[in-house]
Amino acid sequence: MKEKEMWNLYINKNQVKNRTYNAWSFGDDPKTANILASLVAKGIKTATASAYQLYEIENIPLPQKGDLNIILDSDNNAVCIIETRKVYTCPFLDVSEEHAYKEGEGDRSLSYWRKVHKEFFTRELKTYELDFNESMLVVCEEFKVVFK
Repeated sequence: MKEKEMWNLYINKNQVKNRTYNAWSFGDDPKTANILASLVAKGIKTATASAYQLYEIENIPLPQKGDLNIILDSDNNAVCIIETRKVYTCPFLDVSEEHAYKEGEGDRSLSYWRKVHKEFFTRELKTYELDFNESMLVVCEEFKVVFK
């Protein structure tokens, strides 16, 4: 199902008016996008993190509580709709074990989270000729599946 089809089903079923959404996929490769979208749909992944610098560079507003997002797989198929429940920023090194667990990836440990996110943020920042730094700000977002 494509994102507009899922959105129309959601707004019709829930009598939603005057709301917008963003549609996106996780990660930077097809395999990761599919794995993480599946974890979200199963209710295992209930959080994510992104590099604060990229919001500034790309002039994109930070996520807000109540935002609706359609999670896509690697083929741009809609997997589910999530609603943002909490957003906060903190330095990379201050991301908590609780947040790492809520991200639902790997063994759900903070050490695993730091390893894969350091690798991911390094690749993302390199696009803008920036270097990863463990004191860089991270945008932590918690969400809930509201439709699938």
